[in-house]
Amino acid sequence: MFSYRQALDYLESLINYEKKSDLTYNKRLFNLDRIRLLLKRLGNPHFSLKTVHIAGTKGKGSTAAIITSILADAGYKVGLYTSPHLVSPRERIRICERLIEKEEFSFFIWKIKKIVDGIKEERRTFSPTFFEVYTSCAFAYFYEKKVDVAVIEVGLGGRLDATNVITPLVGVITPVSLDHTKQLGNDLISIAKEKAGIIKPHSTIVISRQERKVLSLLERICRERKAKFYKIGEDIKFNLKKATPAYQVFDVKGIKKDYSSLFIPLAGEHQLWNAATAVGVVELLSFYGFKISCENIFQGIKNVSWPGRIQTIDHTPDVIVDCAHNGASAQYLARFLNSFYKEKKIILVLSVLKNKDIEAIARALCPLANRVIVTKINSPRALPVDEIYSKIKRYCTKDPVKKENLEEALKIAEEMAGKSGVVCITGSVYLVGEVLSFKGIITEK
Repeated sequence: MFSYRQALDYLESLINYEKKSDLTYNKRLFNLDRIRLLLKRLGNPHFSLKTVHIAGTKGKGSTAAIITSILADAGYKVGLYTSPHLVSPRERIRICERLIEKEEFSFFIWKIKKIVDGIKEERRTFSPTFFEVYTSCAFAYFYEKKVDVAVIEVGLGGRLDATNVITPLVGVITPVSLDHTKQLGNDLISIAKEKAGIIKPHSTIVISRQERKVLSLLERICRERKAKFYKIGEDIKFNLKKATPAYQVFDVKGIKKDYSSLFIPLAGEHQLWNAATAVGVVELLSFYGFKISCENIFQGIKNVSWPGRIQTIDHTPDVIVDCAHNGASAQYLARFLNSFYKEKKIILVLSVLKNKDIEAIARALCPLANRVIVTKINSPRALPVDEIYSKIKRYCTKDPVKKENLEEALKIAEEMAGKSGVVCITGSVYLVGEVLSFKGIITEK
């Protein structure tokens, strides 16, 4: 049996594509053979799970969290598998709001390692990845805990992702945009084809907001695979009634019913698309015997928690963290800042990983900032401060400030903003995780 530290050390010893910026997306590295063999030796726990499968570029985690919150309010035991994590590795695997316990996590990772060792005696080249072992752990844990349903977020792409061994009750494609272009393709259609890999024959799919050419592709693939699909904005509609920096009130016209004055404690218009998508999913689950009332939908959305997404973590000055790590997400954040902080002094704290489109992020956000402070994430994939500086300088109203140390960067940012300004920290999930940990908002318990 592993200790928690031993379990983490074992995972870190595996190939982790989340920490590699130079990987090539090919069938040798990315395929479903390893995960299928591993799960087979575990007794194929995923075969017994009822699932919702979520692919897309933006909004996967938020959509998954909202679906989980609604189902939990209805009394269901809901497994939730997401990635990456902000602070604790256990965030990735939870039942409703409860993270997998350290002892449970350690036991399942130990059990999987024993199976991996056994396979290696037969196949010396067998080498599962970090994400494949994590995914196997999630499926085994959810099976052991007898969850009523598991909400599963795709890790990368869709077609060759380790999660794509399930046959979900409902599949979801959240907005597709440019990200992981080296692995998935340099254009939206190539990326969308990979995301569409989760669409199974005769399945049910909910499609969120997409660019027209992406939507046309997804519709065609659904028709070819005889999958029934519902589109947010057409089959499921929403209307914003009130927006603040902390919450929003909106109506949804669903597939089955209309829902008035829903309250969501998440900021940004994109969260309304995510919430409408979640409503569509839970309505469709009712066709599979799940009993979800209007009150469950209202309370589930009201009580959802998904940290690090346009989250205000402090005041005087307001300090906002957001996980925006591509151009499209940065544009969402920019619209939010323009809506609520246009007349305020904005100090932007920015750091990104090497494989991210820093210029697309900078184009959206740097012109809004009175000053930009560049810092460094504690990651081997972090883009060096000098390189970020050189790439974003032309988009800034003044020369960016360089601070390698995050704590120093935050201190200077708050001083620059003053009590009436705003500090916006963004560019990476990992950066936001470090800030939330440093501020004591999320800790590894």
